[in-house]
Amino acid sequence: MKTLIKVMLAMAVIFASTFILGRLLGVLSEDNVRAWIEYAGTMSALSVLALVVGLLAIDLFVAVPTLTIVILGSYFLGFEWGFAAAMGGSAIAAFGGYAICWRWGEGALAKVIRDAAQRDDMRQAFSAHGPGMIMLARAAPILPEVTACMAGMTRMPFWRFAAFWAVGTLPYMGIASYAGSISTLDDPRPAIFAALGLYAVMWAGWFVYRRYRMQSETTQNA
Repeated sequence: MKTLIKVMLAMAVIFASTFILGRLLGVLSEDNVRAWIEYAGTMSALSVLALVVGLLAIDLFVAVPTLTIVILGSYFLGFEWGFAAAMGGSAIAAFGGYAICWRWGEGALAKVIRDAAQRDDMRQAFSAHGPGMIMLARAAPILPEVTACMAGMTRMPFWRFAAFWAVGTLPYMGIASYAGSISTLDDPRPAIFAALGLYAVMWAGWFVYRRYRMQSETTQNA
C-alpha cells in the first residue's frame, strides 16, 4: 500500500505542476475558460460542443476547471448535448490516460520502483482499492487523471476500468449538465447548488468507503 500511495502522490505532483504552471501563465484559468465558452456561444452550438470536448480532453495533460466547463457548456447546449459533450471529453481524457500508461507506464514505473516485489504489492493494492478510487475520483481535482493512469499502469482490464469510471462519471456529469441547462446568467443558483451538492456527496462517499475498507481490513486481520 505504501508503494501505491508513493506512486499516486508522485503522479499527483506532476499533474498539479501543470495546473500551477497554467495559473502562473494565465492559461486555462476559470475566467479564461468562461470567456472562451461564452464567445463560442455567440458563434454556434457546434463551436461550444467542440470547445467543451477539447477542453475536457486536454485535462489529461493540463488541469482544467471541469465543473465550470460542463455547467457553462450545458447552459449553451442544453442538457442532452451538454451531457454528451461532457461525457465525450471526459472519456477521451480517461481512456487516453489509461491507454498511454498501459503502453508506457510499466517501463516508467520500473525506473521509479526498481524492486519487483514492491511493484507487485502496488498492483495488488490498486486491485483492492482502485475500484473505489475510480468511482469517487470526481471528489477532487487531478484524482480522475491519476486513477485512470494507475488503472493502465497496473493493467486493470479495460472493461473493469470503464465500468467503474462510468459509475462515478455518469451521475456526476448528468447532474452538472442538467444544472447548467436550467441555469441562467441572472439565476445561477441551480449550478451553484449542484456544484456544492456534488462535492458534498463525493466527499461523503469517500468517508463511507474509507470506513468500509477499514472495517473490512480489521475483520480480515482479526
